[in-house]
Amino acid sequence: MKATSILACILLATLARAESEWQSLLDGKTFTGWAQANGSPPAAGWSIHDGMMHLNGKGGNLLSAESYSDFELEWEWKLATNGNNGLKYWVTEVGPKKEILGLEYQMIDDNGHADAKKEGGKRTTASIYDIKAPDADKPAKPAGEWNSSRIVVKAGKIEHWLNGKLVTAADTTTPEWKERIALSKFKEKEGFAPGQGKIMLTDHQDETWYRNIRVRKL
Repeated sequence: MKATSILACILLATLARAESEWQSLLDGKTFTGWAQANGSPPAAGWSIHDGMMHLNGKGGNLLSAESYSDFELEWEWKLATNGNNGLKYWVTEVGPKKEILGLEYQMIDDNGHADAKKEGGKRTTASIYDIKAPDADKPAKPAGEWNSSRIVVKAGKIEHWLNGKLVTAADTTTPEWKERIALSKFKEKEGFAPGQGKIMLTDHQDETWYRNIRVRKL
């Protein structure tokens, strides 16, 4: 076999292994891998149809079965007009009250929901919720249209992507990060965002759709 053919085979095998590392978190038919914090199955507000996970009413927050530290997560989502929701990661029990908290990729109708107007952009779509605002020119699509999102976390560094563009980045190992936490609503939450934890789909009782959720460890 020629050297070029061997190299091509190696490259194809490497790509195949990399792709196989992805794990689907939504099979499009069941809630396998998701449960409420107390272990109960999703409440009636959650449903699955046409390959999508749909929240329409009170369904409870849903946590992944597995915890993640360094990872890459991709998903597609859309909200009803004036909607507000979010996807959290590094979710753990925090403080003496054992609050279920984590960092949040905000998903919100920037034009229609009042919370998006607060905190200088730190509560708009693709923000690290209440901690860091995304770029002002982010390519967000309006309520009712599908957005594609991505989170990359490695060695304490965080990236939030929106529709193919990196729009928010932070380094949790720096003094700047500690300063941001101290200015946020999480400033008194001991043990907040410890560098590992579960993924959580939050329930703000606003209509939300998800599809093509997948993750891989880095």
